Amino acid sequence: MRPRVRSALVHLTLPIDSDMISKLFKSRSSAKTNQPRIPDGRRVYAVGDIHGCADLLDELIGLIEADEHARGPAETTIVFLGDIVDRGPASAAVIDRLRHLAAARADVRFLLGNHEEIFLGALDGEPKALRLFCRIGGRETILSYGMDATEYERLDYEELVHRIDALVPDEHREFLRRFEDMIVIGDYAFVHAGVRPDTPLNLQRTSDLRWIRDPFLDHRSTLEKTIVHGHTMTDEVERRGHRIGIDTGAYASGRLTALGLEGSETWSLQTATDPAGRADQVGAK
Repeated sequence: MRPRVRSALVHLTLPIDSDMISKLFKSRSSAKTNQPRIPDGRRVYAVGDIHGCADLLDELIGLIEADEHARGPAETTIVFLGDIVDRGPASAAVIDRLRHLAAARADVRFLLGNHEEIFLGALDGEPKALRLFCRIGGRETILSYGMDATEYERLDYEELVHRIDALVPDEHREFLRRFEDMIVIGDYAFVHAGVRPDTPLNLQRTSDLRWIRDPFLDHRSTLEKTIVHGHTMTDEVERRGHRIGIDTGAYASGRLTALGLEGSETWSLQTATDPAGRADQVGAK
């Protein structure tokens, strides 16, 4: 017969570190309170790159107005992140609609994108700007002002400068020239393309605000503000620790996006996709 072995349960009592628990709950609490915020009583809608898609702009404005009504009263600002022209078929109509929207609403603001920068340079007769403008979707912008495709193909650059000077009304130029470089509201900074991560916001170069990709897109640390931007196309809203990208390629995908912000809450509104009607339009940005 085998001897019976009696098992013994050993109870270990570990000391509770109250400081450690306090720090743990404090860190969780601070993580919540450190979420970027829009000031109380305010609401912001940031709109991504429109690129000449007047139909999608109309649809998105309708979505914003319905969302405003559903959420109730607030001091609302709509920020357009730039690149309202080029590539799509109706840039002139987009500018007209946005001019009327700005006249009808109290707080509508606009950022100058790289496409508006080049468009204005072309209107000023800068040869390099005109050549680049024609390569990155400016042809569609010119045609939207009433020039037919046959005439566009026939004109040389010098002739084209004179024609677009005659076609584009002064009120459109003046409207574009009033666009801003950066808008800061609460814990968010709104720019067209991004920021240079190692440079304070008040020292950013306008060329970076309108054109940057790397090192901004690949940056992994926090910044002074959470950056809301367009310029770089993604299939859906792209959220990273330091930024939110909302250029969903409207002219190619049929998805024009608005990001809503209120308090620490964020949400998105998006037009319905129309891939059949906009396929094969994606080009270099």
